[in-house]
Amino acid sequence: MAMEAHDIEALIRATFPKARITITDLAGDGNHFAAEVIDESFRGQNRVQQQRAVYAALQGKMDGPSGQLHALALTTKAPD
Repeated sequence: MAMEAHDIEALIRATFPKARITITDLAGDGNHFAAEVIDESFRGQNRVQQQRAVYAALQGKMDGPSGQLHALALTTKAPD
């Protein structure tokens, strides 16, 4: 079962409540999304650390071939 953009945002928001989050359905198919997450907690972390934190927030929804979320292009950063 595919996920919806608001479901992805809700999972991320639960971990990053003050983040600016933008979710885009890239192919219009509910399977290929892009997410931009801008949060102060990323300050001082490298990109790998930031992205691992966001993937952890997805609570296994991307795990394995039967994961609900097929593809997520992720951009993370601290606010300017």
